Amino acid sequence: MVGGVLIPVLLWWAGASAQALHLQGAVDLLGGRTTAELEHWLVPWSYDPPDSLRFSAGSSDTAGSDGSRYGELYRTALQIRFVAVFAFFVPGALFLVRRLPPVRGRTPAALLAVWAWGLVAGTLAVAVSAPWLIASQGGSYCFLPQLASMISSGRQILVVAALVAAVGAVLVARVTAEGAGPLPRRPVPAPAARPAATAGTAVIALSSVVLSYQSNAAALQTAFTGSGVFAEPGDLLRQWLLLGAWTGPSGTPLGDWLLYRSADVLLLAVVWWALRLLPGLLTRAAVPAMAVGAVCATVIGLLASQLLRVVTDGTGMRWGLLHLSAVLGGGVPAALTFGLVAGAAAAVILRLTTGRAGTAEADARAQDPAQDPVQDPDRDQVQDFARP
Repeated sequence: MVGGVLIPVLLWWAGASAQALHLQGAVDLLGGRTTAELEHWLVPWSYDPPDSLRFSAGSSDTAGSDGSRYGELYRTALQIRFVAVFAFFVPGALFLVRRLPPVRGRTPAALLAVWAWGLVAGTLAVAVSAPWLIASQGGSYCFLPQLASMISSGRQILVVAALVAAVGAVLVARVTAEGAGPLPRRPVPAPAARPAATAGTAVIALSSVVLSYQSNAAALQTAFTGSGVFAEPGDLLRQWLLLGAWTGPSGTPLGDWLLYRSADVLLLAVVWWALRLLPGLLTRAAVPAMAVGAVCATVIGLLASQLLRVVTDGTGMRWGLLHLSAVLGGGVPAALTFGLVAGAAAAVILRLTTGRAGTAEADARAQDPAQDPVQDPDRDQVQDFARP
């Protein structure tokens, strides 16, 4: 609840600060380019209607009446957006805190998971409220491209707000669980955890490597044309299916190309390592928990890869770190799509491999009845993960 209150309040406060950037003092202090960049980040969360709606609402003719109605529709869209952030964040954060309690040994993992879920909740809230926002601007014939554009807006400030909300939520959960004591960590047998992590990572690689290749992404962009209000769905499909974009090293020094591609390798490495550790960190490695955990792992992997690109980009001194930081928070819709599938695949493989391990152990004990069951430290672990 603390995190659910913090994140919409922080986003509302950030949006309310957008109007202050119009002051001449802000422009003189920050510079024109920085001011414009910050305003682009904050406007999607600003409760005040844009200038076009305010000016039309202030006139006295029929257009002014329409502008007033559009302004009310804009404010309704922002109300839906803030309520949706709370509605999406609280159930997911509660689920994560229950399955990944922030006790000793699990607190960093819980913090990262709740932070990632804050980004997912904010992205879903923007997606849900986008139709009202599009209608407040007079509607659009190309509805799907405009919907894709709005879903990708406002994500930079969402990264910061979600981090603060995650810290508050995890701290409160840690204090309330203080008397419970540390939960035992159960190491997952490597023969079961590694194939499960590999299967989940392969699903993520399908998006970040196969579908994100330039020719495949272009084919996806033009594969469906649609008609009427649902015309041109290519941008929306790319947003929900592609975790990146890449091409071959033609015309680029091989060293620079490999350095830039290292961000994609980092994404897959973070996902694999998280899925390798996740069954042992969760209180129960069921399919829903693994699916949500894989989504969070993918979002954290995306943030790590984006930070690496910011650090290794050679144009930082020319454009400034604020401009480079605009890439932060991207790819969350695709992370949600493929993270759910990756987590489900990892859970199924984990169930199958632990089931085989439990069957093999039972056969071994049947062949050797004199074996002391206490001598096998992984027996309870295997049976626990194989249990439906």
